[in-house]
Formats: sequence, structure tokens, C-alpha cells
Amino acid sequence: MNLRHWSLALALTAQLGLGSALAETRPAPAAEKAKEKEFVAFGTLKAPTLDAARGQALDWLKGAGKADDKTLKEFEALWDAKTDSPLLSRVAGTLTLADADAAKLLAEARDPAAAPPIEVPAILKDAKRPAFYRANLALAYARALSNKRVFEEALDVLKTVKADQVVDPGAYFFHRAVAEHALLLKDDAFRSITAVIEDVADAPDRYRLVSVLMLYDMRTWKEKDLGWISRKMNNIERRLDLARGGPQTQKMQKEVVARLDELIKQLEKQNQNSSQSNGGGCPGGCPSPSGGQPGNTNNPSSPMKDSNIATNGGPGEVANQRLKGLAEQWGKLPERERAKAMADLTRDMPPQYREVIERYFKDLARNTK
Repeated sequence: MNLRHWSLALALTAQLGLGSALAETRPAPAAEKAKEKEFVAFGTLKAPTLDAARGQALDWLKGAGKADDKTLKEFEALWDAKTDSPLLSRVAGTLTLADADAAKLLAEARDPAAAPPIEVPAILKDAKRPAFYRANLALAYARALSNKRVFEEALDVLKTVKADQVVDPGAYFFHRAVAEHALLLKDDAFRSITAVIEDVADAPDRYRLVSVLMLYDMRTWKEKDLGWISRKMNNIERRLDLARGGPQTQKMQKEVVARLDELIKQLEKQNQNSSQSNGGGCPGGCPSPSGGQPGNTNNPSSPMKDSNIATNGGPGEVANQRLKGLAEQWGKLPERERAKAMADLTRDMPPQYREVIERYFKDLARNTK
């Protein structure tokens, strides 16, 4: 991002009131106190200089017994001051030069075709390894997983180290924030975002800007509303893309479908109450069956029909069991039945959420073929 764009972003942040956003999004005092030991004081974290980081990397390389001429030549190319490679990339490159385990771990993490891990690799928990090696390899590994949207293990890996142990504390807190935000861990994400903005003195502009955007996004979060459903669905889609359709994903699917069921019931009840209070009419005029404008009284509207999603039954309340099974059976339903179920499911929902729901079920159909 160039200076002009960053200046505009700062101006926007000031206009919206970053202090207010931080205050509104701040976690409860008890939760904040429980986590405070993981973080350091305001503005005290800073990445080492290029020379200092190079010295640390060289000391580790010699300690690993890899100071032969060929390796040292490759090391010097990595740390050439004329290149603009980030510190973390230089350190990660040094680790892979001298350690086959590190090279294999990072290669797998960066391979888009490789299966995502299911736990923190043992090498990152090996206390016999030097702290410099474990901490910076963990950060490089978590960054690679985050880029593949494997947020659960990326976060677990980052929790094994601390920000003051790595050469790029800005990247540490940023990738924690990205994972926590994606996993809907609002309080944890707030703390990591605050660290990027306030505690890391030299965090890159791109990290600060994205952190501000995540912060403002979290201000709109409300429990169990349509936005919550949308975020849950996005998380389910991500897990399905990673071939993680096991019990945890199925539990999330059931939560979403159950909440959709509740919202549909609420909408039906509100519509029935509104119709009764207006003598069976419609406030502001009744729409025509063909979707015409309110005010057309040639075909007065009756109260909203009770939903009968994919039940082929008469009026009545939503068939709970059928709705909960809809996500699991979606790919097996005929196209006509899916279209009817989708129309009932998204009735009276705002367009942006209707699109999310439609995309979600289309992805379900694709993944179950």
C-alpha cells in the first residue's frame, strides 16, 4: 500500500473513531485479565534490526553444525541487504538450509495439495530444540497455514510461542488476529488486533489497516442474528473446502439450520400477529401474488403461509426434523424440490443473507455429489 492510500486509511480510522471502536469491542474485564500475561506493555515490541536478526540466525546455523562453505554462501545470499525479503522469510530460509525437518514441514504447509495438519507438529513442541528455532519455525509454519485458511492449527501453533520470541512480532499478532477473527473468537481477536495497533511499534502498514478493518467488522457482530448465521456458514464452507466434514462441521451445520428454523418461526409469528392486528390485511398495502407493488388491492393478501419446506404437507409449523436434515440431504434432492425449499427458506430475508444461504446450499450440493 502506498503512502497516499495509508494516509486515507488513517483519516478514515480517525473519522470513524478508533478509540471508540476499541472501547466498544473490548472484552469483559475478567476475560481480559485472564489473558493479559500473554501480551506485553504498550508499544514495547519491535522487530530486531537486519544485522541483529542475521547474527541470531548465523549463531543458530553454526550451532547446528552447518557452517560449511556451500551453506554459508547460500546464507549470505539470503541475508543480502540489497534484497527486500522480510525478516521472517530470511530466518525461515536459514532454518530450511540447515535442518531437513524444518524444510519438510514448511514445504508441506505451503503445498496447496497437501492435507492440512490435525495437530501441532511434534518438532514445534520439542524442548530440546533451541528457542530461536522453535519460535520462528512455528511462526513461519502458522503463516503458511493461515494463507491456506487452516486457521485452527495455525492458532494452536502460535499459542506454543510468545511474540517476544520471534523476529516479527507484528506478523505473530496479525496472524493470530486473522485466525481468531475467522474462527469467531471475538475477545481473543480483539486482544491480538489491539497488540498489532498499539503494542508493536513497527508493525507494517498493511497489518495495521487490515486489523482496523477486522475491528470495525467485529463491532457489527451480534449473537445468533443473520450475520452470525452468515459467518457460521462461511466457516462451514471453509472446513468443507479443507475436507473437514466430520463431527465438528456437522455440529456447526446443525446449529445453523436450527437457528434458521428459529428465525423462520419468528418471521411467521410476526407476520401472523401483524395480519391479525390489521384485520387480516397488510400494513402499507398488500402486494399482488405476482410480486407487484403494495397498494394493489385486486388480490388482497392473506397471512403468510406456514412454511412446509420439502414436506409436501399442509399448513402448520415448520417441520423441525426435516429442516435440520435438509443440509445433509441437499445434494440428493431433485432440482425442483431444492428450488422450492430454497424459496421457502430464504423468504423475507435481506438479499445479502439470501445470497449467502443460496451459495452455502449450492456448495453443499457440489460437495455431496
